[in-house]
Formats: sequence, structure tokens, C-alpha cells
Amino acid sequence: MDKHNVPTRGLRPLALALGICLFASAAYAQQPAAPGAPPTTAPPTELPAGLPDYGADKPLPELGLVEHTLDNGLTVWVLPRQGGLPRVDYVLAVRGGLASDPAQLPGMSNLLAGLLREGTETRSSVQIAEALERLGGSIGASASSDGLFVSASGLSSSAEPLAALFADVVRNPAFPANEVQLAKTNALQGLKAAQAQPSYQANRAMGRVLFGDHPYGNTLPTEAAINGTDIAGLKAAHAARFRPDHALLVIAGPVTPDAAKALAESMFGDWQGSGDPIAEVAAPAYPEGPQFVLVPRENSVQSAVRIGRPAFDADDDRAIPAALANTILGGGFDSRLMRNLREDKGYTYGAGSSFGLRAEGGSFQAQADVRNEVTGAAIGEFLKEFEQMREQSVPADELQRAKRFTAGTYLFQNQLQYAVASALAGNWLLGRPADYLSSYVDKVNNVTAAQVQSVAREFFDPKQQSIVVVGDAAVAEQLKTYGTFGSGE
Repeated sequence: MDKHNVPTRGLRPLALALGICLFASAAYAQQPAAPGAPPTTAPPTELPAGLPDYGADKPLPELGLVEHTLDNGLTVWVLPRQGGLPRVDYVLAVRGGLASDPAQLPGMSNLLAGLLREGTETRSSVQIAEALERLGGSIGASASSDGLFVSASGLSSSAEPLAALFADVVRNPAFPANEVQLAKTNALQGLKAAQAQPSYQANRAMGRVLFGDHPYGNTLPTEAAINGTDIAGLKAAHAARFRPDHALLVIAGPVTPDAAKALAESMFGDWQGSGDPIAEVAAPAYPEGPQFVLVPRENSVQSAVRIGRPAFDADDDRAIPAALANTILGGGFDSRLMRNLREDKGYTYGAGSSFGLRAEGGSFQAQADVRNEVTGAAIGEFLKEFEQMREQSVPADELQRAKRFTAGTYLFQNQLQYAVASALAGNWLLGRPADYLSSYVDKVNNVTAAQVQSVAREFFDPKQQSIVVVGDAAVAEQLKTYGTFGSGE
């Protein structure tokens, strides 16, 4: 999902997660290297003798998911939870997100999501806020490339009035003129701050390089897009996207399946779409061959480096082996890229990589912000690590640590009821089956070194990587080894 404000209640788990990451990094540095393992920054130190083995991963509890379809086409997934906190969570996902925005209005979905709770046909934003305070609840919304999410959480004792408020926000946003103008003003200020960062320019350029004219490569907002968004456009977008036959409702909490279905009927049973639905996003026609772009940024003291290529969509069988390959290469503090570019070379504070998978396509990307004078050398180290992943099978102990990190992080992230409901909704938008969440850890643990290397051979080929650099024009001389760089925005 896309990134939004982090609630205060999330800081403690976040701190714990950071501690786990740091501990995992330290533990890795002490592990003896297996024969044929790639060189590390410093000679490994063996752990003291007699330490117990790692404990077994604890799988996620059986979801007990119950599925319904209302007469109007709304899909309802009920996640009954007994014996936990007296809390209910609603998550509604609708198809049509950032990739469905008009080409001249990239990022409009962020404004649409943010304005849903700022006034309905019968309630002002103040009245909505006061009602939530009385109920001890919250409502939020966000946008991803493939859809929009609206969520509500509160005490189970307030499940029905919270559901009524939630349904009003989902179905009847009024987009008041004063709230729209305020949202646009705030978005323009945020954009101004973002544009001052080379990462914004690098990500924008890389999106076009990886996806060409496809909407997946045009999801970052622009000043013209924000200014061009109006009330009529927001209402039209809401009508086209918020339709029961293109939506999933997840209800989680201490509620029986029958009671949850009755609640869904009361919220959305008479909901009907109007007009034509949003057009489906087509699969990308990826640009042929790698591209090389240098975006000049005068007097920049660092170069923002992005290296990547097209990949595959989220429900592809290669997704889980790719997650492990990425964990090893650049998916954590202890990854090969971090050890090389940060710990060994001192080129950057952080280097990483990721597979960004969407419903109809995806990409692989590695990135770092490096000092000007080592821009070319840093790119060389990236490509060296890519090639090593392709040429050498991952040692058994490194693969096992990657599995533990990947599975453990996944389990940690999906412990809370709301997180599970949100993950189910997110997977649905990505075209993944309902059991993807509960089967993930087993699938991770069954990945072989041969599967990891197969992904690496296909997607880490240095000759197929596009490169984007945002930095001072003087670094151009260092880039000639890797390709002919054209200028960008």
C-alpha cells in the first residue's frame, strides 16, 4: 500500500521492528561463511558454542475466512476473531487507483482518497470528526496504483454506528469547495517540498523509463495536475470507481459470519453504481532495451542513482522466489548491496532494491544516493553484485537467513487484526487469491536456491538494466562506461 501518516500507536511496533532488523544484521555478521559464499566486509566471527538453534516460525493463525457476495455484486470477506481486543475493522477496496487517473492529472487519486472524509451530503468534516470522537473510532483512505482503500476501526460495541458513518463516507462524499481548495493547497506545498529532493526527480524519470507511456509510469503528482483537479472531476472519478460490483469489503473482529453479512447488507445492500465503470488498466507494453538518463541538478553534492528493468505482475509464480532474491541482494540492512556500498566502500548511507509488483505489471529497481565523485564506481558495484547473484548459487546458510527474515517480517507485519484485513484487501486488488496470506510463509520456506538463481539470471542481468542518475552534470564523464546518457527533466 501507499505511504501515509504513521499513527502514534504504530511507533512502538516500528521501534521493535527496527531492533529486530539491527539484531538480524549483527547476527548475520557473526555467522561463518559457507564455502563459495561471496566475500563479506570483514572476516566473520563465529558465534559462541552451545547456543540453541533458532525457534521454528509460528504460522499465522487459521484465518477462518468466510466469503459472501451481495445481490448488488459486492464481495464481502468476513474475518471472525474471538478472544482478542474488542475491536472491529472495516476495509473497502475498489478497483481503479493512480493508474486510472487521467493522463493529464497524475496523482489525482491521492486527492480523491484524502477528501472522502472531509464532508458528505449530510455531514460536514467537523461533524464526521466529532462522530468519530464519540465512537472512539477512526476513518482513513489511501490510493495505490491499482485501487483505492477506505478503512474504519473502532470498538466492537460501536460496530453498527461506525458502519453507518463508514458507509456514508464511502458512498456520499460531497467534495465541499473549501475542503477541496484546502487539500489542493496542502498538496501543492507537499509537492514543492518533494520536488526539492533528487529522489522525486529520479523516481519520476525511472517510472517513464520502466513503463514508457503506460499509466504505471505516471503516478506522481505535478503542479498542473493538482491545479487542474476540480470538484466535477472528483465526483466523476468517485462515481466511476466506487461501485459494488468492483469492490471488496473486509470485516474483521469479534463478529459472527452471519452478523457480519447482515452488517454489510445494512451498509451497502442498496448501493448501486451509476454510469460507466472505470476502464481496466491494460498490461504494459514495456520499452525495448535499457535506457540511460542523466537528469542535471545544478550544484548537487550527491547523485541519486536508480537502476532497474521491467519485471512481472503480482500474481506471478516468480513473486515469492523474487522476494527472497531481493532480500539477499538489497532488501534489508544486512543485504549484499548494503554491505558493499555502505559498509565496505562507504559510498552511501544506504543502498537497496525491491520488486514493485502491480496487478498488471511490475519492475525491479535498485537505488542509492552516493557522493558525486563515486557515482560511476557505485554503479559498477551495483552491477557487480547483480552478476554475482546470477553466476553463483546462494549458499544454503545465506538462503536460510533470508527465508527467516522474509517470513519473520511477514508474520510480524500481519499480527494485528487491521493489518490482516488490509493485506487481504491489498492482495485482492493485486489479483492474488484469498489464501495468499496464510500460505505465504510455507511457500517462502519451500523456495530453492535454484529458483532464486533463476530469478537473478532473468532480472539481474547488467546488460538489461536501465540507469537513471539525478545529479550535477559534471558526473557525466563517469557514466560513459555504462551507456549513452540522454538528458531528462
